[in-house]
Amino acid sequence: MSVDPSFTITISDTNLFLRTRLITWAMVFCSLYAGIMTDSFMKSIIPQRVSVIIPSYNEERDIEKCLISLQQQTYPDLEIIVIDDGSVDATLENIKKFSVKLLNQSHQGPAIARNLGASKAKGEILVFVDADMTFDKDFIKNLIKPILDKKTIGTFSKGEYVANMDNVWSRCWNLNKGLTKNKMLPDNYPDTQPVFRAILKSKFDEVNGFDSVGYNDDWTLSQKLRIQAINAPGAIFYHRNPDNLTEIWQHALWVGKRRYKLRLAALFRSSFPMSLIVGIFKSFVYLTPQFLIFKVVYDFAIFISIFKSFLPGYTVVK
Repeated sequence: MSVDPSFTITISDTNLFLRTRLITWAMVFCSLYAGIMTDSFMKSIIPQRVSVIIPSYNEERDIEKCLISLQQQTYPDLEIIVIDDGSVDATLENIKKFSVKLLNQSHQGPAIARNLGASKAKGEILVFVDADMTFDKDFIKNLIKPILDKKTIGTFSKGEYVANMDNVWSRCWNLNKGLTKNKMLPDNYPDTQPVFRAILKSKFDEVNGFDSVGYNDDWTLSQKLRIQAINAPGAIFYHRNPDNLTEIWQHALWVGKRRYKLRLAALFRSSFPMSLIVGIFKSFVYLTPQFLIFKVVYDFAIFISIFKSFLPGYTVVK
């Protein structure tokens, strides 16, 4: 039986068409796969940019040490942003000695300053530190590791140590918190907390940053996101306690602006008779007579701030 030549040509053309389509789809698939693998590989070898945000108000004493410490970090891609919150000392002049992004605002408090810094940040991860902190050289690298490993959206560190434990007033500050060692947190502190030291910028922007509510404004991020930061092992840093009575007074005024569930009870606890009783007792327990003076000064400042919160026109700006 003879075969129609036209039929043979049609089958041959069809086979060629199918082979061509298969080759084309294979090339497309390979290109897509290669692109995905290349993107994944590049992300693994190119570090994500980190923006370190530092609110600063009258920090002429500490800001230089903080910035030097950050410039010595082993993590390669850092953007350092300092927000001067209306300082009236030499803070601004000291910041200008460094190659950092400097922002200025009238005195509005740390929450507003941090939000301003975050709004200008180019990094995919935000790190929030204070001007009176210094850092181990691997601090940033270890702090953001759980984020890079996609274990969490944000971290904090339990490796927070007192930078000036040799000062008696600094020791009194720790004793007042029930801490007798040179750490800012107790040994049994949990592995989660509501204060983020590092967080994905996308998550920060999702809830419009911090709310300005006073001393606990750095808690508001966790409250709005409904998630807590997890501990980042090995992220060691040092935080200076107030180490003279003037600083203790000023910082306690700020602490007194926290949100109290029972303000009248807090007012009573910080009243002079209670302060005197607790101060005398703990001075003997800790064998530190200066604690009595510390307690009276600290509690009186707390008392003043709580009392003012009952008055019209009260503001939480530090």
